[in-house]
Amino acid sequence: MKNIDKQEHLIRSFKALLREERFGSQSDIVDALKSEGFENINQSKVSRMLTKFGAVRTRNAKMEMVYCLPAELGVPTVSSPLRELVLDIDYNNALVVIHTGPGAAQLIARLLDSLGKSEGILGVVAGDDTIFITPTLQISTEQLFQSISELFNYSG
Repeated sequence: MKNIDKQEHLIRSFKALLREERFGSQSDIVDALKSEGFENINQSKVSRMLTKFGAVRTRNAKMEMVYCLPAELGVPTVSSPLRELVLDIDYNNALVVIHTGPGAAQLIARLLDSLGKSEGILGVVAGDDTIFITPTLQISTEQLFQSISELFNYSG
């Protein structure tokens, strides 16, 4: 097998393993790849691949912390089922805060980040299930809360 073919095979196998959403550590991924015949794989190579493909640790359906690939590489749209993952939206004098289902915050934050300053969003920070949104100077947090609530058809 040529080197390029081996590399492509490794990448396909790596991505297939991550789609299984059952590997909680890099050493688990190394062991799984070795069992598939990749003798020269090590933790540092797996670490580089995780970074290269944007893999993150998140909770799977069994609520275990596992590595997985991002759901989609493009920016999600409002018509996608992301709105169903928004559990709560609230605000104070400084921030709008969104609570989501486990692992959903980064995808929703990506959508909000794509709206940007033109929609009154100065910045977005996301964890696993919580998003903090700061408004620009031209809009109050209450106004930003209202527009985000409308975006996700949230009625609290």
